[in-house]
Amino acid sequence: MIETFALGDVVRMKKPHACGTDTWTVTRVGADVKLKCHGCGRVVMLDRLAFLKAAKQIIGKETESCRSSSQSES
Repeated sequence: MIETFALGDVVRMKKPHACGTDTWTVTRVGADVKLKCHGCGRVVMLDRLAFLKAAKQIIGKETESCRSSSQSES
């Protein structure tokens, strides 16, 4: 279980998403946490407690090149 996280962190979750990947990017932080899947681009929101229980580890920060390419696809 992780304790601290920030906007733009790449997080590995305990269970994989339906698309098969288990890495997500944190796109919003507050009472709820908004995550974007690295495999399929799906966006989900979890309450903070559910996110903290489901997160396994922080891998690192999302790079600017990843962020700009994902925004151009939208």
